[in-house]
Order: sequence, then structure tokens, then C-alpha cells
Amino acid sequence: MSQTVTPELRRWIIEQAAAGFTPEVVLASMVASGWQEPVAVAALESTLREHLRNQAAAKPVVAVPEQAVASPGQGVPVPDLDLSLSPRQIDAGDRLVDVIATLSHPRVVVLGNLLSAEECDALIESARPHLARSLTVETKTGGEELNPDRTSSGMFFTRGQTPEVARIEARIARLVGWPLENGEGFQVLRYHPGAEYKPHYDYFDPAEPGTPTILKRGGQRVATLVMYLNEPARGGGTTFPDAGFEVAPMRGNAVFFSYDRPHPSTRTLHGGAPVIEGEKWVATKWLREREFV
Repeated sequence: MSQTVTPELRRWIIEQAAAGFTPEVVLASMVASGWQEPVAVAALESTLREHLRNQAAAKPVVAVPEQAVASPGQGVPVPDLDLSLSPRQIDAGDRLVDVIATLSHPRVVVLGNLLSAEECDALIESARPHLARSLTVETKTGGEELNPDRTSSGMFFTRGQTPEVARIEARIARLVGWPLENGEGFQVLRYHPGAEYKPHYDYFDPAEPGTPTILKRGGQRVATLVMYLNEPARGGGTTFPDAGFEVAPMRGNAVFFSYDRPHPSTRTLHGGAPVIEGEKWVATKWLREREFV
């Protein structure tokens, strides 16, 4: 059911901010009152930004701290590609990478020609003997667990484990301007027909008791790069439900997305759609705030 942001709600938001309540507190109050979180976040941001613009044009009656405009949580620097001049291609050092499509919110960039056919084949063949049922992070303890939402098989490379892995990692570091040592090792995944990974976030939920343990290894995840190593006949796209966007799995291509805070306001909910025909192989690279150990 859709929810309408009324003038009364906008007035209430301004009053709460002026009274000194943080965005987190205001958001929690709205959600507790029955507002859908994405609607509440959008209402907070748009209302307070408009109010600040009005303050700049006239003497305000109610003062709102500028920091109240920010989405819940404090944003951090994240990896990104230099697209300031709208390039068709980006020099990644040993390879020109195509820019196929971009979104600003969520921050998503679809890349072409990131990997050669030979590199795709090498990753698949190196990974194949080591595949096992994929696990997910168990955020209550910081360990790992089987998750019915993830029905692929996979394995992890350590950083620089093979010549292909080392070469691709250096390419990615240059491409997104992020230290090589801040990256987790590649995870290679294989999806059979019917296999999928239901929509989820890649950051670690701060509310979960196991998150502090996870963060000791390099801080939060701040970006993800999914590289397509082959092409299933049908299905298997990477979906972004909040943006109504789907990336088709094309061999050698990739999709990059970043998230500057561990919060749904980043709109980075994403999933691997079920493979309908054939199989899908991907390599995923997660980037952390600090050196991953």
C-alpha cells in the first residue's frame, strides 16, 4: 500500500529536528508509527533539505541543524570510478574498461570488458575443484552459516593466490581508486538452474551482536564488484529491487556498487535472480574500509 507524505508530516519532521532530535530518532519514530522505512527516509531528506533552502532565502522562524539532513548514520569515503567527464572507457592500467550504464542513487556502474575470456576461463577452472555449498555470514556470532536464500556453490581465493587473481585485483584497485589490501579475496560462485541469491545487503548490520567481531578484520564493507565469468542461456541477472534495475550476466562484464553507510537508505538491496536455463559463474569482490586481514 502506498503512503503519502502530507504537509502535516513535513511540519512534524521540521519540529522534531528543531527540537534537537537526531535523524535516527525521527526515523525510528516514523517506522514505529507505521511508515515504510524507504518512504520515511525519503521524507526526512526531502523535507529537511527544502527547509534549509527556504532558510537561506528568508529569515527562519525555526532553525534546523544542517547535520539533521543526512541520512541515518554517518557516511564514510567509498571506492568509486572517475566518471566526471562522462567517459565511454576508463584506463584500468592493463586494459580499457567500457562504461555501459550508471546510476547515482544507488551508486551503480555497469562495466564491460573488465575481464578477458581467458581470465574468465582461468578463474572457473581454478575454482571448480574447490566448490562447496555457499555460506553466508552469521551476524549473530560473526561466523558462517547455510542460508536457504543462497543456493549457489562457491569458494574463496586468497588475495593474489593465482597470477590471474593478482592481475585482476590490481586492475580493480586502479579502476575504483581503493587500496588493493582493503579487498577481500575473490569469491567464485556457480549457480545451477533454479539457484539464486535472494535480495540482501552486503554491509554488516550494526545491530547484530556478531558484527563487532566481523569488523575487526577490516571494518565495514563499502563496495561490491560482481564479475560475470560466463553467460547463462536465460535468467541469472543481478537485480536492484529498490531501483527497479537489473544487470544481465554477460561474460567479462561486471557491476560495481558502493554504500557509504550500513543502512537501507543506500538503496543497495540486490540479489541474484534464479537461473532459468544453463548455469551462471560469477566472481565477487568485496571492498572494506581498511586493510582486510
